[in-house]
Amino acid sequence: MAEAAQTTRIPLVERVLEANDEVAAANRAELQRRGIFSIDLIGAPGSGKTALLEATLRALEGRRHPAVLVGDLATRRDGDRLARWCDKVIQISTGQGCHLEASQVRDALAQIELGQVDLLFIENVGNLICPVGFDLGQSAKVGLFSLTEGDDKAAKHPYLVEAADLILLNKIDLMPHLSFDRRSFEADVRLLNPRVPILDVSATTGEGLDAWIAWLDR
Repeated sequence: MAEAAQTTRIPLVERVLEANDEVAAANRAELQRRGIFSIDLIGAPGSGKTALLEATLRALEGRRHPAVLVGDLATRRDGDRLARWCDKVIQISTGQGCHLEASQVRDALAQIELGQVDLLFIENVGNLICPVGFDLGQSAKVGLFSLTEGDDKAAKHPYLVEAADLILLNKIDLMPHLSFDRRSFEADVRLLNPRVPILDVSATTGEGLDAWIAWLDR
């Protein structure tokens, strides 16, 4: 019985992903048509996704025209924080869902005047597993790790590393205070994704933000 249930589950998952990919393709086509560069930012709870976006929005003020979609299980706290720095923020409540889906992004985009946007940040739900398999229609997927999570985090979450177009290592200002092996972390990343750029950043001090902004501009 268990084997039959597993066999039934596989086609169901495949159909869900196929339907999601169709919506994601439409999202991507629309964003590209409008010249909007979009980022799917994935990181664990506490890695500093919202703090990084706050610092990024401050740095981009007057230079770009951003919008932000914020996925969260509950509360509007992250959205409220980001709304101080961006006038186009949509909070997406996922309830018990552990990731965003392309249809949620499509519905959120319908609430934004996209003609006034050239850069879109999608702050995914705090999770390093579920969000990776769901294409949202983004231009690039960015994996966010932090020193406080430990230097083995990349090895323990290979799917995010493999899928990432950029890896950000946040809270780099804490390096003198933690036993984080930076070379071990990078070696694990390189085994999984040899060419992905790795940028050290600190949302608190601003260290490395110039390189992150330059990557966005490119």
